[in-house]
Amino acid sequence: MTDFTYSLGDDGVAIITWDVTGKSMNVMSLAGFAELDGHIDTALADSAVKGVVITSAKKDFAGGMDLNVIARMREDAGAEPAKGLFDGVMMMHGVLRKIERAGMDPKTLKGGKPIAAALPGTALGIGLELPLACHRIFAADNPKAKIGLPEIMIGIFPGAGGTTRVSRKLGAMAAAPFLLEGKLSDPKSAKNAGLIDEVVPAEDLLTRAREWVLSAKDADIVKPWDAKGYKMPGGAPYHPAGFMTFVGASAMVNGKTQGVFPAAKALLAAVYEGALVPFDTALKIEARWFTNVMLNPSSTAMIRSLFINKEALEKGANRPGVPDQTVKKLGVLGAGMMGAGIAYVAANAGIEVVLIDAAQDAADRGKAHAEGILAKGMKRGKVSADKMAEVLGRITATTDYAALDGADLIVEAVFEDPKVKAGVTAQAEAVIPATAVFATNTSTLPISDLAKASARPANFIGIHFFSPVDKMMLVEIIRGKETGDVAVAKALDFVRQIRKTPIVVNDARFFYANRCIIPYINEGIRMVAEGVAPALVENAARLVGMPLGPLQLVDETSIDLGVKIAKATRAAMGDAYPDGAVDEVLFALADQGRLGRKSNAGFYAYDDKGGRLGLWSGLAEAYPVSDTQPELTEVQHRLLFAQVLEAVRALEDGVLTDIREGDVGAILGWGFAPWSGGPFSWLDILGAERAVEICDRLTATYGARFTTPALLREMASKGETFYGRFTTAPAKAA
Repeated sequence: MTDFTYSLGDDGVAIITWDVTGKSMNVMSLAGFAELDGHIDTALADSAVKGVVITSAKKDFAGGMDLNVIARMREDAGAEPAKGLFDGVMMMHGVLRKIERAGMDPKTLKGGKPIAAALPGTALGIGLELPLACHRIFAADNPKAKIGLPEIMIGIFPGAGGTTRVSRKLGAMAAAPFLLEGKLSDPKSAKNAGLIDEVVPAEDLLTRAREWVLSAKDADIVKPWDAKGYKMPGGAPYHPAGFMTFVGASAMVNGKTQGVFPAAKALLAAVYEGALVPFDTALKIEARWFTNVMLNPSSTAMIRSLFINKEALEKGANRPGVPDQTVKKLGVLGAGMMGAGIAYVAANAGIEVVLIDAAQDAADRGKAHAEGILAKGMKRGKVSADKMAEVLGRITATTDYAALDGADLIVEAVFEDPKVKAGVTAQAEAVIPATAVFATNTSTLPISDLAKASARPANFIGIHFFSPVDKMMLVEIIRGKETGDVAVAKALDFVRQIRKTPIVVNDARFFYANRCIIPYINEGIRMVAEGVAPALVENAARLVGMPLGPLQLVDETSIDLGVKIAKATRAAMGDAYPDGAVDEVLFALADQGRLGRKSNAGFYAYDDKGGRLGLWSGLAEAYPVSDTQPELTEVQHRLLFAQVLEAVRALEDGVLTDIREGDVGAILGWGFAPWSGGPFSWLDILGAERAVEICDRLTATYGARFTTPALLREMASKGETFYGRFTTAPAKAA
């Protein structure tokens, strides 16, 4: 089995074709690198070869490095992981540098063989780093293709020369969006940015690449950084202009990451230090920093959660073994923001949608929401007029339940009131086929209770979307007590159709996501009542990787919603309700009309346009700041453990049955410190024994909400980790 094949044409151009067997997209493996290296050696040693074109037999060029390989690199590196990793990365640099130098005389820079890359479609990660080492990059005029270096998004950075080559090719400032933000471009945009050289009609791709190879001169294949007198675009760090660029870049990186994402700092260091030395030394620096990142447990956790686990869930890792349940016609009940968002994402995925509301004008407004999203896409050049018309044509806005006839999935998204939900459930079930699945979109109401209004509870399930639906990637699927496997499969297949990431949890109060996020919000509010400075609470959260502090988060989701949830929870729990101190603060703000961003008043102050001005000064009057403030780490531990302990309890209780879903759901659902890989990954990084120590201290100081779960205490006594103990089996303490 081979990843690369080699052929030599009558014109003297060797074609190296990438075609990984059994994969829809090429990915690079260590064996693949060895094959490529051998083919390059063959081409450079054969006097009949005038030049080389590297291309793909698939519709795309490559999706990057096989991240399963990267995830194992640390373990496979042996007793000296740093040396093993560094040597492995330098091997890759050696192959790509061999392509770049192409047999030319190191002194005269003459006599090399031209090597071109011909990209039929998407080229990501190593799929762009390899072409960057070639002498000219041709890309097919394929608007759907994506070209870029997205490594930073999963906790690493381009470590096979991409960081050094792109920064030297474009300059540090122009390279920043591609390296530090993982920006992806279509071929024409990539050419305009200077990432690639030519965009040609797809049918001419190989012909144009061959023609260039046969006409290239010695000077055409010398990279700027290998030529005498090379100067970095925009200035090197010691140049006045370059100095300002790197100062600004450092401030930008630290401002965006708060210093908790190691890959971003390492990337910037590699660019800065590499710009001070010759190219080959810069590659060694890049390899050193890449090794540094790979030895950081954060990168391992991020790769595992944001790529390996996420991809497994999207491919149906926990799907019941029933036949395909692809949705053909969807009914959406309720055309408010949530229902309208669901209707849009479904129609955009090619599904016929019936959007129902009690009033026609409300249904029409729901469809108009989809029109507004598409119109914004048109302004950005991402959506054509034909595409917009096509998507809107799939949405029927009506008040007539008879239009649901033939629908195989219903998603109810009406007001969070059991009586209202029961009423629309009965109306829909009177029309839809007996085999149709009925899903309720709710964030708090128990699914098993709502299913009592259904005549077919086996086909009743919860599908919890997060707002805004078109942007949030996670969908929480909730299995009720009587929910059957077909309903679960239908929900999973639907979520995959609309290109989102599903997790499946069992029914319990607040399910999984809200079960964890509400304690985070409450802990922040509780600290304000205690006299902890609100700014310390908010900044502590951001400095540990949370996208929003708890006070800002409750402002965004609305304070009156928090009041409603608190009242319902208190009614259900009675004397066991633990959050009275939180309610005093929350209810007081609501009584003053401070309902959050939607009222331009909450924990924060806002201007007339809804712009956040800063924390509301009245907080200090109502809840005076204590003279003695806790340590930053203490605040961070309270905020993080409020969340992770609920995740562990959800696992103990059987709400979660797979820690992969717990980690992926936490990051995608509410932004739990992505650098950590999720709550279970973070506990593994911290170590169960250390986590128990912290929990016991927090319990002694702040109360029973920090009580160590039995499962975590048992794991600490055995020296276990979550990923060492659990795969997909339910978790229970012995």
